Amino acid sequence: MLLRGRMADAAEIPRELALSLPVLRAVGRQEIRIENYRGIREYTQELIRISTKSGEIRLTGRRLGIEYYTNAEMKITGLVSAIEYRQQKEG
Repeated sequence: MLLRGRMADAAEIPRELALSLPVLRAVGRQEIRIENYRGIREYTQELIRISTKSGEIRLTGRRLGIEYYTNAEMKITGLVSAIEYRQQKEG
């Protein structure tokens, strides 16, 4: 992965695009936008689990909801209390 990162830097391509890394943008605790995700693994008002190429993103909170999602981006609203990243186990 280091080589791909260096190549992306040399070509002036955003690293998250070249490496398919998830991109999260938070607006306070009430809104999260996620790019470069693979799918929704679990969805309740207290927990949303999102799969990514490198693992999983877990959002916990209250009144969580997915306002919209497309192939490129999703918007989650509610009162987010924690964002957790779990790396995929290699092997």
